[in-house]
Amino acid sequence: MTLRLGWYGDDFTGATDTLANLARRGKRALLFLRPPSAAELAQAGPLDALGIAGATRAMTPDEIASTLAPVGEFFRTLGVAVLHYKICSTFDSAPDRGSIGAALAALRPAFPHRCLPILGGQPDLGRYCLFGHLFAAAGTGGEVFRLDRHPTMRAHPVTPMQEADLRLHLTAQGLAPLAHLPFTAQGGGLEAAFDAALAAPQQAMLLDVARDEDLAPLGRLLWREAARAPLLAAGASGLAQALATSWPGAAAAAPLPEPPLDPARGPVLVMVGSLSPISRAQAEAATGYRRLTADPTRLLSEAAYRTTLRTEMLRSLRDGRHVLVATDPPGSAPPPARDVALATAEFLAGLLAEAPVRRLGIAGGDTSSLATQGLDLWGLSYRTTLAPGVTLCRAHSRDPRLDGMELMLKGGQMGPPDLFTRLAA
Repeated sequence: MTLRLGWYGDDFTGATDTLANLARRGKRALLFLRPPSAAELAQAGPLDALGIAGATRAMTPDEIASTLAPVGEFFRTLGVAVLHYKICSTFDSAPDRGSIGAALAALRPAFPHRCLPILGGQPDLGRYCLFGHLFAAAGTGGEVFRLDRHPTMRAHPVTPMQEADLRLHLTAQGLAPLAHLPFTAQGGGLEAAFDAALAAPQQAMLLDVARDEDLAPLGRLLWREAARAPLLAAGASGLAQALATSWPGAAAAAPLPEPPLDPARGPVLVMVGSLSPISRAQAEAATGYRRLTADPTRLLSEAAYRTTLRTEMLRSLRDGRHVLVATDPPGSAPPPARDVALATAEFLAGLLAEAPVRRLGIAGGDTSSLATQGLDLWGLSYRTTLAPGVTLCRAHSRDPRLDGMELMLKGGQMGPPDLFTRLAA
């Protein structure tokens, strides 16, 4: 097999979910933290799919453009048939922050295909796109809400989702005109409906996904287009599922059994930067940890406070105790979320230089991205799946203290109530 698929994650949690979905379907996949060097590519060995984890979900359009233009050229030079721009399954974005339109505009010069599909759902995570409108479960197996009425996403601290119609949401980010393939096209007339939608004037095409069974037929159409010219596509990990289950020259296969989760080799550290009620409930339900809280304002501004917190954490970790640290909810004048995530990343990097941690969990999309970028890692490979959308990876680093460390990155909406307990069990 040859390298057919590249993906770029707009945050690290989603990038690892795509890694898991490809690995579980038998694809040789590796996730890099930056465009790899020739030496790193040689060390990785033969691959079917190669990913790069980024943090564009937290960037302005200008930052996105300068970050992604060389990424598009890198994947064009690699010769991938499909470049998947991996976005959050709830389409977290806005015209001025994490713009999907700005990202696709930066990548498209390297992949100037007439077709730019955007897959709108991921049923295994409780994400459904019907007639262009996105619906999302509140937590794993939770009640499903239209996105603009979702209890967490409508109040997201950075990109509150106030529009469930993805056609309007994406049009506001510069993707107009936008064609649409509704879920009612699934069936015997799917290819004709796809070709009719493709013939319309457009910058991109939104594809509805209502059921798992919708994915493979859409994947076959995307591979058909990729055979004509290298293809840029966007979507959550449902897009990777669609492509993996219809991989050219490979028989369709069910996901492989999950590798077992072995006991942690030493103390487990969990950092909870997410303000999601689901993450907060998971922290409250966690057993077997020493729990500490971190004041985000003081973490940013007080060196003595950071020293005291690090000393407390190191004492427990060196005693072999699991430690869970959650940032306090912001007060009436909260510091910028990105500043808090950057401060958390710097604090964590310093701590891991001294702490005997071999299994690390980070909760929060932006916190996960920036904290992982602050570590001396060059790549991540798949270890196992803890819950839908929650992947445990093996870290690759030139630093022997970090190489082989197990890393769980979790978005705010993902995982069951006992997730952190499972991680430490």
